[in-house]
Amino acid sequence: MPRIATRALVQIRKGLRTLPHLMDLPSSSVRKLARQLLAMEAASTSATNARMHEAVRVCEKLRIALTRFAGADGFASLLRRTLALARVEVPSLNDIQIKPDGSLEDLATIPDGNEAAVAITAHLLELLVIFIGHALTMRLVREAWPDASFDESH
Repeated sequence: MPRIATRALVQIRKGLRTLPHLMDLPSSSVRKLARQLLAMEAASTSATNARMHEAVRVCEKLRIALTRFAGADGFASLLRRTLALARVEVPSLNDIQIKPDGSLEDLATIPDGNEAAVAITAHLLELLVIFIGHALTMRLVREAWPDASFDESH
C-alpha cells in the first residue's frame, strides 16, 4: 500500500474516534457535489443496478475507488462514521445498516429518502475532504465518474 494511503488509513481510524465534536453539517460545496453525484446516478441509464437507490450506488462507486486507496477496512470505518453522522441529521436512517461486504442497505424504505441520500453522500464526501483533502477527494470522485465535469471551487 502506498505510504500516503497507509498514513491516510491510520488518520481515518484515529480520527473517527474523536470526530463528533469537530464536525457540523457538511459544507455547502460538499452538499452541492453530493446532489450532483446523486442526480447523475438517478439519471444514469447504464447503472449496474438501476433498482438500487442512487445514494447506495454513489457509495458503491466511492467504495470501489477508496478501497484501492485505503483498503476495505478503511472504507468500512469511514462508512460507519458517515452513517452515524447522517443519522443525527436524518433520524429515519437508524433502521439502515451496513452489510458485511461494506455496502449500505437499500434506502428505498426510508420515508425521507432524498434527504437521507444527500446526508449520507455529503457526510461521506466531507469525511474524505477532512482526512485526505479536497484535491485527492476530487481525484477519487473523477475516477468514479470519469465522464462527468465538476466545479472544482471549494
